[in-house]
Amino acid sequence: MSLVQVDQQSGTIALSPGDTSYVVRIEADRGTVRQVHWGRRVSLNDALALPPEPGAGDSFADPWDGAEELPVDGGLRFGPPAVEVRYGDGTNPLEPGLEGFDVAADGDVSAEVRIRFRDAHRPLAWTLHYRVRADSGVLERWTTYRNEGPEGTDLLLVRAASAFWNLPVRADYRLSSLHGQWAAEFAVQRRALAVGETTLSSRRGHTGHQSNPWVAVDGGAATESDGEVWCVALAGSGSWRITGVRSPEGRCGVICGVGHEGVELALEAGASWTTPVSVGAYSPEGFGGASRALHAYARGCVLPRAERVRPVLYNSWEATSFEVTFDNQRHLADLAAELGAELFVVDDGWFGRRDDDRAGLGDWTPHRRRFPQGLRPLSEHVRARGMRFGLWVEPEMVNLDSDLYRTHPDWVLHLPDRSPTPQRNQLVLDFSRSDVTDWAFAWLDRTVSDFAVDFLKWDFNRSFSEAGSCADGPDRRAVFVRHAEGFHRVLDRLRAAHPDLEIESCAGGGGRVDLGVLARTDQVWTSDNTDAVDRLRIQHGFSQAYPAQVMSAWVTDSPNAMSGRAVPLRFRFHVAMAGALGIGGDLTRWSPAERREAAAMVGLYKEIREVVQHGRQYRIGVPDDHQHAVGYVAPDRSRAVVLQWRVGAASRGLQPRLRLPGLDPDARYGVEDDSGTLEHLVVSGAALAGHGLPAALPAGPYGSRLLRLRRM
Repeated sequence: MSLVQVDQQSGTIALSPGDTSYVVRIEADRGTVRQVHWGRRVSLNDALALPPEPGAGDSFADPWDGAEELPVDGGLRFGPPAVEVRYGDGTNPLEPGLEGFDVAADGDVSAEVRIRFRDAHRPLAWTLHYRVRADSGVLERWTTYRNEGPEGTDLLLVRAASAFWNLPVRADYRLSSLHGQWAAEFAVQRRALAVGETTLSSRRGHTGHQSNPWVAVDGGAATESDGEVWCVALAGSGSWRITGVRSPEGRCGVICGVGHEGVELALEAGASWTTPVSVGAYSPEGFGGASRALHAYARGCVLPRAERVRPVLYNSWEATSFEVTFDNQRHLADLAAELGAELFVVDDGWFGRRDDDRAGLGDWTPHRRRFPQGLRPLSEHVRARGMRFGLWVEPEMVNLDSDLYRTHPDWVLHLPDRSPTPQRNQLVLDFSRSDVTDWAFAWLDRTVSDFAVDFLKWDFNRSFSEAGSCADGPDRRAVFVRHAEGFHRVLDRLRAAHPDLEIESCAGGGGRVDLGVLARTDQVWTSDNTDAVDRLRIQHGFSQAYPAQVMSAWVTDSPNAMSGRAVPLRFRFHVAMAGALGIGGDLTRWSPAERREAAAMVGLYKEIREVVQHGRQYRIGVPDDHQHAVGYVAPDRSRAVVLQWRVGAASRGLQPRLRLPGLDPDARYGVEDDSGTLEHLVVSGAALAGHGLPAALPAGPYGSRLLRLRRM
């Protein structure tokens, strides 16, 4: 079946990503397009026979409720609009008229549908974009808004969503989302979707620790492995808003777009603005199936170098904090190389007068006392030990005590009649300004070249306040969107200038994780909390939307500096090996025995990481269970890796067996257990899924093991 099929007479368009179909029907006489089906794959002939959901019959009902692909503010529409405009005369109702549609195909690789609308009497026009790809079961949607009026007919986009995703009518609806706070990100919440509007958002100028731009909706009974689930996510790295809408009549939809309430974008005459992409995925295989669809989409359509395996990195922050010197970094590099690290990253403290967090941000030249000859000697030493060289940077921030701020106080986000409120002794630079982003690119480009930098850890440690752009214009609060666009442009320029440069996105941990930033980076720092037990929950939530290969996970010291919890080194490694492995402890304090054990675990990880980072992921249980596991199955199902953990003392009772989904049921697999519990075991994929393996874990309060399976 083609990626897109069209019946001109009825206006029916069937988009078929993967094994699913998304069917819309254009109603030219009403100036709208409605969704007919989103679910299992159907043929065009079947789609033609599918009637739209019936509308409400009484005169107080909203006849458009839940059916339109992008509901506007205007006409007999009483639900939340996806498009709201303020014209120059202060009015805002829209009267949409259909101008036409077209389909552009790139052979059998991808296809894009464009449906064009225009206000009947005002200058606003907008185009709905739909894209399907042959290698993805995910549908991409976005919208372009254009002011087609003559000079002087400026307007404000009050709401300009990427998409409104209509869901099939079900007896009930449950909303799943990711919430948390700094050091406790990505907690999964599942709750009944109330009648009305349930809005998730970030008002901070970045994606946020408190919520993530991803939701899943099901009928209330889906499980990890069974039941229909619809997922929606947004590729925007600034403020955002996702609203789950449930009408009293029983419809459900999700509005997805950047900006929060009060953020208005000015659209000058002749100008256009294109929203970030919103993606939608459907799976009949529960939350796990929906996650695997998003993971495959990220690898196939988002990540710039998805085929690469992530290197084992060492980061010096917990060892030295701000006390960074050439000598102590050189010594740590020697120890990291002995463990098998492939990338050595110098964290905060290498630049300006950065003796603490009160000074130096903005002055991006090596600290004269600590690196009198610059960073090149350290970079060369790291490379001589067989590792690549990385640096921590925070380009969007400035300390008040810095040469940059003294020279350019006008570059920070501020309002002229409001006092700036420092946090962490710093303010935010206005990346909506081209002169600021040009400055940022220039010093980043120079730093990467001068010091042979292979990797940047790009941090962002402060949310917006008193946020208005210094640029003149009616949309000063648009900086909540425009700043992120400037951030993206700098990343794009940097990657174009240095194609082999690797970048990790960090925002005090997981404060900026979204598909927009993943399109420009190689991995993300999941959380500043490196406690292994806490990380199990954080990583479980992260995996709902994002693949393991971008999830940076460190082994750090015990007791943990944040929680005070003492956890065995083996357990800490097994937790961090579930993603992109890193080490962040003070290696000078590790005993020779610990360093030998760590080197062995790093070597083991290198043997399995291709499966972990590129395989299909299966969550087995949840972190709140006494013991749970995560499995990774290679795309050809020839190999698999399972990591299993128990938090707390071993139970005296019998434990459920560990059943492993996703394997070839007709193949036989040899099983290796790094705990020594299982030896010389060969069993079929069907038996592993249906019957499973003994769940016994090594004794002790924190038991863990790693299983390797290979098709015989």
